[in-house]
Amino acid sequence: MESTNKIALVTGGSRGLGRNMALSLAQKGNDVIVVYRSNESEAKEVVSEIEKLGQKAAAIQLDVADTKSFDEFFKIIATLLKEKWNRGNFDFLVNNAGIDRYSAFKDTSEEDFDELFNIHFKGVYFLTQKALPFLADGGRIINLSTGLARFSTPGYAAYASMKGAIEIFTRYLAKELGGRGITANVVAPGIIHTDFTKRAFASHEGMEDHINSITALGRVGLPEDIGGIVAFLCSKEASWITAQRIEASGGMNL
Repeated sequence: MESTNKIALVTGGSRGLGRNMALSLAQKGNDVIVVYRSNESEAKEVVSEIEKLGQKAAAIQLDVADTKSFDEFFKIIATLLKEKWNRGNFDFLVNNAGIDRYSAFKDTSEEDFDELFNIHFKGVYFLTQKALPFLADGGRIINLSTGLARFSTPGYAAYASMKGAIEIFTRYLAKELGGRGITANVVAPGIIHTDFTKRAFASHEGMEDHINSITALGRVGLPEDIGGIVAFLCSKEASWITAQRIEASGGMNL
């Protein structure tokens, strides 16, 4: 029998923000395909937690920088959907996978630039393209940006530029896919306590106090501040929201 639950595919779903997104989606009654790059054990832990919530889940490996692997990835997804859900498609695509490469503009290496580009923009662009035949009409695409695309913090010129491109790309997705009832939106977190930012906090004494002082709500964000927003954008209540950038930064640099 075909599953009636909505299914979300979350890249970078094994840890940090992606983990919280996956769990928040499950708490709202959605099934989840957790996509991870290298840490299978963490991904399986997330799957286990989702199953404890009464939802179906699976973990699939993918390096989103490796665009040549996408065709094979979606063959695996097609088989999984058929065997586990008796479906040929899924409902929500959450492009969350990301890396951090901090460097002043004058010191940015071409290697770091290319890695940021391949993961944060090229990978998202072509993964979304390859996903289209598998994304249900009336589905949702959620792309991740950053507060750094609105305000400037030295050291993130390359990273923020990729996210600026994602914001424009998302508006084009909304325009071109609207005929299928698919919405496309951006969630732009401020700085969040995750493995992603641990090095920055450790290497910059006083950074947390500074962030607290420039944030209206007076603290650094946590993963649980973001997951619920993604889950909302995938809900029936958010069906009339598209081409929007929702910044979730607690009011940084207002």
